[in-house]
Amino acid sequence: MSEKTFFQRVYEVTKQIPEGKVSSYGAIANYISSTQASRMVGWALNKVNTFDVPAHRVVNRKGMLTGKFHFDGITLMQQLLENEGIRVVDNQVQDFEKVFWDPSKELI
Repeated sequence: MSEKTFFQRVYEVTKQIPEGKVSSYGAIANYISSTQASRMVGWALNKVNTFDVPAHRVVNRKGMLTGKFHFDGITLMQQLLENEGIRVVDNQVQDFEKVFWDPSKELI
């Protein structure tokens, strides 16, 4: 059996982010890799073209919707998050600490 690629591991972790929660590029990178690979997580999620991988639940370390330009329509990422009960103001997740999901703590 072949080893999973970095992108495949990003998708597996992202699929586990619960509805109503967000994670960050860095948190996912730290979970799946021993090196700091936040940008690569972003690149992997930019390649997603299915709602099977909830890429809208991944934001930057400050809760900013930095990936919003990769969704159809500039407000789609925000709309998807708000549909899950996450409040977004000026492209930033509100109460970020409360809705943050850290795979290093949640996936054992």
